[in-house]
Amino acid sequence: MSSVSNSENLSPQVLRTVAKQLHVLQSEPPEGIKIFMNEGDLTDIQASIEGPLGTPYEGGSFKMKLVLGKDYPQSPPRGYFLTKIFHPNVSKNGEICVNTLKKDWKADLGLKHILITVKCLLIYPNPESALNEEAGKLLLEQYSEYSKQAKMMTEIYARSSTKTQSNDNGSCSSDGSSSSSSSKNNSTSSTTKVNNTASKKRAAEKVDKKKQDKKRALKRL
Repeated sequence: MSSVSNSENLSPQVLRTVAKQLHVLQSEPPEGIKIFMNEGDLTDIQASIEGPLGTPYEGGSFKMKLVLGKDYPQSPPRGYFLTKIFHPNVSKNGEICVNTLKKDWKADLGLKHILITVKCLLIYPNPESALNEEAGKLLLEQYSEYSKQAKMMTEIYARSSTKTQSNDNGSCSSDGSSSSSSSKNNSTSSTTKVNNTASKKRAAEKVDKKKQDKKRALKRL
């Protein structure tokens, strides 16, 4: 997988189109997909894909990369998973095999279409074009074992830390200190309310006692 930039090999028009698509993907990302844009190299396109619910990849966050060749968009980009994954259509080095990036490629297909197609591949693997023969064979013959291995790889390599952070952020602020301060303020506020309620109750009791004393005094007269 080459890390050399192909920006200088693409026409300004193609680069503008790519930049526009990336900005749209950042502002309006497809569900479960997050794009990471490299302003210094528009051909360095990376994204993270959330493992779809109901699949062995559920709960994982899978990083991937699209490599735009010098002939893009006449030729399809190459796709790679950077996160290790057990999948029939992903080779040991992360290369992705999907028809959209092969025989079904069309120059007018955008980056959004590619990313959604790769996500769909996690839902509907294609054992007929397997790059990982073991995964492809298990998918066809022993799905339970295939699912078990895919889940194990997801747990080890792709378990999403952002979800845990998200849960933590529900009770903590971004700087890690405001939450504690907020908790203290809430605690102080609650204590103050309790103390105020108790004070009002004692004051009311004193008033009632004074009224009762007056009544007793009048009866004696």
